[in-house]
Amino acid sequence: MEPIVLAYVGIALMVGLSGIGSAWGLTICGNAVVGAMKKAPEKMGSYIGLSAMPSSQGLYGFVVYMIMQPYLVDGISLFVAAGVFGAGLLMGFAGLISAIRQGDVCANGVAAISAGHNVLASTMVMAVFPEMYAILALVVSILISFTFPPIV
Repeated sequence: MEPIVLAYVGIALMVGLSGIGSAWGLTICGNAVVGAMKKAPEKMGSYIGLSAMPSSQGLYGFVVYMIMQPYLVDGISLFVAAGVFGAGLLMGFAGLISAIRQGDVCANGVAAISAGHNVLASTMVMAVFPEMYAILALVVSILISFTFPPIV
C-alpha cells in the first residue's frame, strides 16, 4: 500500500468519525428538545445552548485535517503517513464517542430544565467533561504534526 493511501484513510477516519459523532450527539439532544418543547416551549433558549454543544467534535476533526493537509503529497514518507493515520484514529474515535456521550448529558439537562429544574449551568459544566477528551485528542493530533519533517 502506498503511504499516501494510509494517510488519506487516517484523514477519512478523523473527519468522518468525528463528524458522525457530532451528528449523533446533536440528534440525541435534538430529540430531547423536541420532547421538552411540549412541556416548556418558553425555555427554548436554554435548550438551544445545550443542544449545540456536541457539534464541536466534528469541527475538531476538520481543524486537524486542515493542519495535516500540507503533508498530503505524493511523496509522503511512511513515517508521516503513519502519523496522519494515527492522528486520524485518535481524533476520529475520541470525537465520535465524546460527542455521543456529550449529547446524552445535554439531553438529560434538557429534560430536567423542561421539568422545571434550574440546571442549565450545571449541565453545561457536566457536558464539558466528555468534550475535554475530544480537546485532548485535538491537541495530541496537532502535536503529532509537529513531529513531521518540515515541508519543503
